[in-house]
Amino acid sequence: MATARPTAPSLLVIACFSRHAEALDWAGARLAQTFGPIAMASADFDFHHTQYYEPTMGPGLRKRFLVFQELVAADCLADVKRFTISLEQQLIGADRFAEKRPLNLDPGLLHLGKFLLATTKDQQHRIYLRDGIYAEVTLRFQDGAFEPWPWTYADYREPAVREFLKAARDYYRSLLASLSGEIT
Repeated sequence: MATARPTAPSLLVIACFSRHAEALDWAGARLAQTFGPIAMASADFDFHHTQYYEPTMGPGLRKRFLVFQELVAADCLADVKRFTISLEQQLIGADRFAEKRPLNLDPGLLHLGKFLLATTKDQQHRIYLRDGIYAEVTLRFQDGAFEPWPWTYADYREPAVREFLKAARDYYRSLLASLSGEIT
C-alpha cells in the first residue's frame, strides 16, 4: 500500500513582462510585499519569441524573472496565479499606460526535478488545479541542466533563461539543505 509523504516546499519564480520598465518595477515591488524579499532577479531580456501579446501589450516587450527568498507550499500555484491576475488588473485599472494589458505575470514553482508554470489555458499536457488554473511542467532537470519538452514556450528554451533557472535551482537546493541539515 502506498503511503503519502510530505512534500518539500517550492521555490517561487515569477516571470514579469511588459514594454514599460516602470510596470516591471511596480510588479516587483507589489510581489515582494506579498511574497517577501526577492533573492534573485534576471537581467531584462527582449521577449521576441511570439507576436501573440502585441495586440494587447504592444511591441518591444521585455521580460524579467524574479526568484523569492522564502519557500512556498507546493500546492500554492493556483493561489499565486489568481493573485498575479489581480495585480495585472490593478495596473490596468490605474490607467497609467496606453496598452490594454501593460503587464503580464506568469508564476511558476521550481523543484529540484522540474519547473512548473501556471496558466489559465487548458491543453492536453496541462493539469487542472482549481479556480480556472492549470499547471504545466515546462522544463525538466536532466543531466545537470533544465531541458525543454516539445510544448515548452520558446523563451524558456533560451540558454540564458535555462541557466538563470539552474542558478535559481542551486539557490533552492541550498535552502533545502539548510532546512534539512543535509545536502539534497
